[in-house]
Amino acid sequence: MKIITSIAVLAIIYSIVAAVINSFIRKSNRGGKTLFNSVFLWIIPVIYLAFASFLTIIPAQECGVVITPSGVKQQTYHTGWHLILPWYTVQTMDKTEQVYTCAKRTAINRDDPNYKSYKAEATQSETVWTPTIDGIKMGFDISASWRIDPEFAWWIYDNVSETDGKANGRFYWLEENVIKPKLKSALALTTSKYTPIQVYSTSREEIQAFVLERMKKDIESYHLILDQIDIREVYYNNEYETAINQKKLEEQKALTLSEVTKQKEELKKQAEIEKDIQILNAEGEAEALKIKGASVSSNPKIVQLEWIKKWDGKLPEIMTGDGGGILLNLDHNK
Repeated sequence: MKIITSIAVLAIIYSIVAAVINSFIRKSNRGGKTLFNSVFLWIIPVIYLAFASFLTIIPAQECGVVITPSGVKQQTYHTGWHLILPWYTVQTMDKTEQVYTCAKRTAINRDDPNYKSYKAEATQSETVWTPTIDGIKMGFDISASWRIDPEFAWWIYDNVSETDGKANGRFYWLEENVIKPKLKSALALTTSKYTPIQVYSTSREEIQAFVLERMKKDIESYHLILDQIDIREVYYNNEYETAINQKKLEEQKALTLSEVTKQKEELKKQAEIEKDIQILNAEGEAEALKIKGASVSSNPKIVQLEWIKKWDGKLPEIMTGDGGGILLNLDHNK
């Protein structure tokens, strides 16, 4: 790209300069040429070509690494124009943010005409499953936003493999061998200190912060910068979800049994109270009869007194004497 640009610019400048010089020669020498003028016409493009061969432009969002005959130069060239020896090779590297995601995804159909458009997704990992403090595994859809440290782009180029044949092979290698394992490790070590309920709801932001700090330290030796960790979704595994539902059913059943037991205890207490009342009433009546019997025995006239109290004032219509031979009919109307 540098050589083609240089030749194109050189051709334009040379055409302009040659036209101006030729016009000047015709006016001054009436169309004649001198050796000096002919050499002069070639000196300018040669000088420009020599200058252009030293000029390298690093595009925006990229940084440059220079490879010399003795190896990789320990210096990063940032966006802009740089003068570099023409026999050195310049390789550019992307310094923008990359996002690596572990999440559920549908299977990729390689026969799909749009297959090429999700090649990047093919390198992403599945949902990460890690145990909580209770030993219950929870699933995480999680993303890590990272980028290379531009000042050490030369180190990454010199030390990270690009033998997988991909256009961005070094970045793919970094994601598969650094980002993914460090992310899983940091997440597992963090969630092992929380309960499933905390992981699912109350402590999600706190877990993100701990994973971010732990992972930053883990990847700094590779001269990578971690900007953000995002927990996008949390899942229970099927067995745990079944266990939760079963526990809820058992709790509901226990609650129902508890209510039934309470009702039975209340009924039992009520029955005991009624029984006590009946016993007390019976004991009271028995005691009253006992007292009454004792009174009658000691004083027979009490019977007559009770009879008088209960008499309604009317004489009986038929009475028999003690002998049983006399029958009296007392008619109240006569």
